[in-house]
Amino acid sequence: MLFLIIGIIFISLHIVFINSPGKLPPLKDTQGNKIQGSISEKVWIDVNGIRQGMFIRGENSQNPIVLYLHGGPGTPMLQFITYLEKEVRLEKYFTVCYWEQRGSGMTYHKSTDPSTMTAEQMVEDTRQVTEYLKSRFGQDKIYLIGHSWGSYLGVKTIEKYPEDYLAYVGIGQVTNQVESERLAYEFMRKHAQEIHDQDVIKQLEKYNPYDRCFPQLDYLVKGRTKMLNKYGIGHLHQGLSPTDIPKSLFVFKGYTMIEKVNWFLGADFSMVHLFPTVLEDDLFTSSAKFEIPFYIVQGDYDYMVSSVLAKKYLESIEAPKKEFFSFSNSAHSPNMEEPEKFIEVFRKIAS
Repeated sequence: MLFLIIGIIFISLHIVFINSPGKLPPLKDTQGNKIQGSISEKVWIDVNGIRQGMFIRGENSQNPIVLYLHGGPGTPMLQFITYLEKEVRLEKYFTVCYWEQRGSGMTYHKSTDPSTMTAEQMVEDTRQVTEYLKSRFGQDKIYLIGHSWGSYLGVKTIEKYPEDYLAYVGIGQVTNQVESERLAYEFMRKHAQEIHDQDVIKQLEKYNPYDRCFPQLDYLVKGRTKMLNKYGIGHLHQGLSPTDIPKSLFVFKGYTMIEKVNWFLGADFSMVHLFPTVLEDDLFTSSAKFEIPFYIVQGDYDYMVSSVLAKKYLESIEAPKKEFFSFSNSAHSPNMEEPEKFIEVFRKIAS
């Protein structure tokens, strides 16, 4: 039995190793041929004193540039985007930079000073990455996408540096996260009672959503996300297996073995140091006026962040142009669940 266990571990490590060359594969067409003139690369640059990594992909480097701010905090998602990727992709029409933020993924370092893990520093990092992209690709302005935590960072960035961006698109837009967590809690409690899900009921009974310290970090990390995913109101409406994200990492060729380990370390590190900032802020009052077009893309089943609050937020803000796009078959990641519609929407925004 011991030799069987050792053998399984050895084979598993071998599979992970051969899938960890640390280099992105080229973009290919439907016949499996490399697309001429395309870009698919891993890049490292110095960003405010820290070596930070990013992936840049596009079928034509002359296309408009998109900077994609990942969520978490601390969870880059290119490996999951490519894991779910179908025949259509945003990179057909845009060159997309998937930057891995300070303390996250490739950019996680155990020596990172926790005092630099602030929203203000992240905004400055975003600006410097933006300047790199503008300079490298010879474009005066770029598009900014923020997903989940990245939507909070995106809002703060376009508030301070609107001159750098053509438009902003929030996916799973953060607004008032404490209220959003309460709405999610109440929905899960009601649903669990209706279907007699005793496991979820017992989990939720440990917490009071109207307690001053709600949501506690252990609630967010240990139970809440698992319960949201169970009911199809978390990352994906179609459901997310507990093994899906680890599996997407294991087969992702863009990371080395060490970078795959650092993905998990960075997720914990960033969550602890950055998420309290999100909970303490209320964008309804702190960020209400913008100088560039502002769009929100939201899944109808999203309770990771409230789609109801996101729509109210868009209605409340001032912007030269604004629009809310609902995705009826998605939860927190409509760009991954309904990619064809998302690309259609984004092309409309950019036209």
